[in-house]
Amino acid sequence: MIAANRVGKTEGCGGYEMTCHLTGIYPDWWEGRRFDHAITGWAAGDTSKSVRDILQVKLLGKFGEVGTGLIPGDLIVGRPTAKAGVPDAIESAHVKHVTGHLSTLIFKSYEQGREAFQGTEIEVVWHDEEPPLAIYTESLMRTMPAGAFTGGLMMITFTPLQGWTEVVGQFLDPTTAAAANRYCETLTWDDAPHLTEADKAAFLASVPVYQRDARSKGKPQLGSGAIYPISEDDVAEDDFEIPKHWPRVWALDHGWDNFAALWGALDRESQTTHIYSGIKMSKQQPAIHADAIRARGEWIPGVGDAAAVNNADGEQVINTYRRFGLQIQLPDKAVEAGIWDVYQDLSAGRMRVFKSVRGFFDEYRLYRRDEKGNVVKRNDHYMDCLRYLRRSGLSIAICKPEAKKIVRPPNMSGQNSWMS
Repeated sequence: MIAANRVGKTEGCGGYEMTCHLTGIYPDWWEGRRFDHAITGWAAGDTSKSVRDILQVKLLGKFGEVGTGLIPGDLIVGRPTAKAGVPDAIESAHVKHVTGHLSTLIFKSYEQGREAFQGTEIEVVWHDEEPPLAIYTESLMRTMPAGAFTGGLMMITFTPLQGWTEVVGQFLDPTTAAAANRYCETLTWDDAPHLTEADKAAFLASVPVYQRDARSKGKPQLGSGAIYPISEDDVAEDDFEIPKHWPRVWALDHGWDNFAALWGALDRESQTTHIYSGIKMSKQQPAIHADAIRARGEWIPGVGDAAAVNNADGEQVINTYRRFGLQIQLPDKAVEAGIWDVYQDLSAGRMRVFKSVRGFFDEYRLYRRDEKGNVVKRNDHYMDCLRYLRRSGLSIAICKPEAKKIVRPPNMSGQNSWMS
């Protein structure tokens, strides 16, 4: 669960589910994973103190008040083990499972390092707050099936304050998450009825602007690594019918594995570009690409990165597209200049994107620089199209030509003799 602050992700989601697995007591409506045997579960957070003050309190209660948390007191067997070196902290506790056997709950912290997360098979690992990648990976290994072990599960509940990290990408990057057995839920302040509008306004006013989307909507903020650090809400717009007098153009990024194209229309009065349509394909021939492009208006010209040579016949791809009837030119591919042009328009509100352009915002929030300042070339095909369209496409955009009217000669004799 990648969610906003103060929406109940720790207690109402991660903590409650951990309690169900430890006790084997599930609500009737539960459709998720069920363990029919006692388990070993890890509950982990940033530091030993934060684990004590948050996870320990939520699950067991405060030190000396064990049994006042989510796990019913009569199911906590014996006296929990104290954690050495951390006052009032608990290391582990035993919880009675419905089978009569004992589940074991162990508290861990990221400050202990990756080595503390090594060990044998674990049925349930719960990370409250985002773990470092090394700990995430090590924990995942503990849940993998081996021998008689049937496999466990890992839960993570956090607000993405570190921006778009590799751990965030495991769940939000469609090229990664789609290929794995993962599920991600998001929650925003709009999903939390216990927060009043006054609460929201006060919270927002108390945090830096660049953290507001993360804290209120659960959207990872990319900070200095973001190429376009403009909120999606300021870029996205509801779909509308494009006026006929707005010139249009398209831009494509050609590739066998990944083909993408975007369509834009220019409102000359406000000098605003509206990205109103887009397509993505994989492993399709140029003829299929061309059909999809013509279907959106054969009269619309375009630009695209299609200078590569087709391995099949040695012909440049751009000439292949032209043979299929596309009006296409090669674009200005200057990366930094193109990024700057797009950034200027986005920040000034002169470039908007229809909400229906599927996949655009998945790329938009991914588009970033690495620690060396280089553009990360991954899942960025729409972003390339956007540069081409802004840098080269707008200058060739045209309006739809009016249909030519057939002018018939006058019939002087009263008969259709001109048809003879």
